[in-house]
Amino acid sequence: MSEQEYGISQVYPGDRWTMGEVEKLLHAEGIRLDPHLDYTCAMSDSDGRVIGTGSCFGNTLRCFAVSREHQGEGLMNQIISHLIQVQYERGNLHLFLYTKCDSAKFFGDLGFYEIARVEEQNLVFMENRRTGFADYLKALENASAGVPSAPPAETAAVVMNANPFTLGHRYLVEKAAAENQRVHLFMVSEDASLVPFRVREKLVREGTADLGNLIYHESGPYIISSATFPSYFQKDAESVIRGHALLDLTVFIRIARALGIGRRYVGEEPRSLVTGIYNDVMKEKLPEAGIGCRVIPRKEAGGEVISASTARQALKDGDLETFRKLVPETTYAYFTSPEAEPVLRRIRGEKNVIHY
Repeated sequence: MSEQEYGISQVYPGDRWTMGEVEKLLHAEGIRLDPHLDYTCAMSDSDGRVIGTGSCFGNTLRCFAVSREHQGEGLMNQIISHLIQVQYERGNLHLFLYTKCDSAKFFGDLGFYEIARVEEQNLVFMENRRTGFADYLKALENASAGVPSAPPAETAAVVMNANPFTLGHRYLVEKAAAENQRVHLFMVSEDASLVPFRVREKLVREGTADLGNLIYHESGPYIISSATFPSYFQKDAESVIRGHALLDLTVFIRIARALGIGRRYVGEEPRSLVTGIYNDVMKEKLPEAGIGCRVIPRKEAGGEVISASTARQALKDGDLETFRKLVPETTYAYFTSPEAEPVLRRIRGEKNVIHY
């Protein structure tokens, strides 16, 4: 059959029947419907049965499947081509996907290039630019040119979302800055948080401006946000967390080698299952790559560890007295200014601002 006879069309969230058929098809292929999707398409046969599907989220492609009786007909190529066209029409030219190891060659033939793989999780991270990751590493090196070099043993990294920037984040950065000649501070730049990236970046920079040995970097798409990491072909929640951690660390190790980073600083995590598993994987894998992992006890206020979740809850509740105890003055000044009103409305409108 031709593509015209099958046809590919968008499935809208309100079309429950078709979404149900998409979900059944994915399930038959051992895939769950990912909760993070902003576009889904279905390929249907002449009887209206869904025989293929694929989705997007941000600049990623995900949740692809073709029914077994139609595999080998080139339908997946048509679905991926359709999704790429949708992304290009949205203005997303730099695309990413996650796939299983045995599918990497197929996507390679469609113009995707491998960034990293984790065999134990059967997971490969790919992009549609041949030199995309190499160009990112070069940009990181260029950003470091103005700060005096240091040996790996005196060069550290901190990665943070800072949603928003708190005294806990400040304490972690201070610790790294005091113990190293050079600190690379990576700010997660995907806009999947209640506080937009440009605001988070401003607050991180203002809240650490007195520390002279920091090099600021946007994470770009390569330091992977848990909000955009796919869960759809991992067997359970713990596998998703571990797969995310292993893939993220595989990419981070390549970044560390390019920048001469000898250790990474992370905050101790007494409450979050997700971050706790991530930290355990980090403590195991980074030393295997010759990179130290320093887990720093969390800073406390009033006998409780300081967390961004607690700070967001205080903002949601309008409790500025509590909020002020949790954040640097620069963060407090922003959130009590008219400029912060759109962000505050977003936080107040969110049902749950405590993220574990």
